Parts: sequence; C-alpha cells; structure tokens
Amino acid sequence: MNIFVTGACGYKGTVLVQKLLERGHRVTAFDIMWFGNFLKPHPILTVIEGDLRNADSYDLKDHDAIIHLAAVANDPCGDMDPKLTWEVSCLATMQLADKAVRAGIPHFIYASSGSVYGIKEEPQVTEDLELKPITEYNKTKMVAERVLLSYADRMKVQIVRPATVCGYSPRMWLDVSVNMLTMQALEKGHITVFGGRQVRPNIHMDDITGLYLYLLDHPEIVGIYNAGFENISILDIAERVCKHVPAKITVTESNDPRSYRVNSDKLLATGFRPSKTVEDAIREMVALHKQGVLKNDDRCYNLKWMQRNVFREAA
Repeated sequence: MNIFVTGACGYKGTVLVQKLLERGHRVTAFDIMWFGNFLKPHPILTVIEGDLRNADSYDLKDHDAIIHLAAVANDPCGDMDPKLTWEVSCLATMQLADKAVRAGIPHFIYASSGSVYGIKEEPQVTEDLELKPITEYNKTKMVAERVLLSYADRMKVQIVRPATVCGYSPRMWLDVSVNMLTMQALEKGHITVFGGRQVRPNIHMDDITGLYLYLLDHPEIVGIYNAGFENISILDIAERVCKHVPAKITVTESNDPRSYRVNSDKLLATGFRPSKTVEDAIREMVALHKQGVLKNDDRCYNLKWMQRNVFREAA
C-alpha cells in the first residue's frame, strides 16, 4: 500500500514510519520538521518537508490511506499560540480531509487525544461520554474529530484517542510523564513529583504504533476508539522508575489536581491486544541511556524548543 503520513518526523511518526517500511508499505512522510528529521533513508520512503496548512504543498494522488498525526502537540504548546494551534491541528485537518475525499482516498486514520474528555469523575471513561475539552489542544482535537466524521460516508474513518504515550523514539519527547520522570532519575538521581495522586492513562510507543498498523489492516473497524491500558498515578510512575534507577523522590504540592482515566474495552473487543507496559518503557529507556543512545537534549522538550524556535518565528 501507499501510505501518506502527516507528522511523520514526530515522536510517534518516526517509529511508525519505520514499522510501515518494514511491512513493505511505500510511505510519503510529510512533516514541517520543527524538531528535525530522524527518519533513515529507505528505497520506498519519500520525505517531504512542508506545512500542512498549505494544501498545495502535498499531493495525495495514488495513495491508499492517510495516517494523520500532525498537530501542535500537548496542552502547554497549544495554549502558547492558540491561533497556530487551530490552524495546524484543526483547519489543516479539514483541508486534508476534503482533499482526501476529492482524491478518492478510501481510508483515513486520525490521531486524536484522550484529553478531549476533559475532567471526568466517572471511574471508567468510555467513548460515549460527553466531551468537555479544557485547553486549545483538546478543543482542536474534538472539532477535528467532528470534521472527519462528517466524511465517514465517503471514506473509512478511524479515530484513535490515545493515552499519554511513553517509551523511546529516535525523535524523543521528554515532556510526557513517564519519559520525563525516567530522565530526571537518570540525570539527577532525583525525581520531583507535583501532587502525585493524579492518575494518568498510558500507552507504550510500540502499542500505539502497532495500533495504527492494526487499523490499517482492518479498515472495517470504523469509529472512535480509546487507546490506553494503564491508568496509574504520577507517584506510582515515579516509584516504578526507582525500581530501575536509584533515585530519591520528592513530593511537592501541585495546582493541577486533574486525573484522567480511559477505558479501552471497545478497542479490545475488536481483537487488538497491547504487548508492553509502562515498566517496559522505563526499562528500555534506562538501557538506551546507558548505551548513550538516549540523551537529555533540548530538542526533546517540545515547549522549550518551540518557544525558542517556532513561536518566535510565528510572532
């Protein structure tokens, strides 16, 4: 198959593209490359540096499916420049979907977010609950979902609401909880936990990228699916890190009491099964750090990097 992947040079995209190539799919990797390009050259890989907001900068002709990962990722980055966030994460998605239908693309996979639910008191957050997004990032994801569903009569639309992804990628992201706490332990021997009781849903990098492959193989599985398999507290994550890295934990007060839990029974009912855990991600990152592969680089912190290199240009 010929697959068009947006956000292909990002945290998830870099891993996903490699897996697609290993399966023999031809891939067009489209990315603005704010964080660079860590994709390895491959005979059936075409890499295009471009801005998704410019619909004339990409061609969907002769593609069999789209996997749409591109976005201004996470709440702090989204709130830093709401206009940019809406343009990239929502309006560009609308343009991409419209162009996909006009090009006759039969299959569209969209990476939404488990954060679209907002704050929920329910112990089991399922796909049928009302969405009450809080941040610009959450809101753009919700609106983009609705845009894509409006095209569901003209192409197969699969929407994934992932939990927080953890684990290694060549384009590493250290702003997310498991990765950040592991790096703190490795670099400082000390983990600072704000609050600690907040619960976060998590999914391993291999499982979220494996899910996109699974959906690609099963276009009949349409609709919206949560994807998160471990709802654990921030303090619990820190304690799991300390099983593999000697580190002291300091718990301080937090002004963010929000807890997120997701239920992924609907996805499991399709036959998909996760294969890795948070602890696997920690163990793998510790090993890669010892080998010198995983490094604590400024590029790995989205907010810091975008403040320095992206938002300044946008202004």
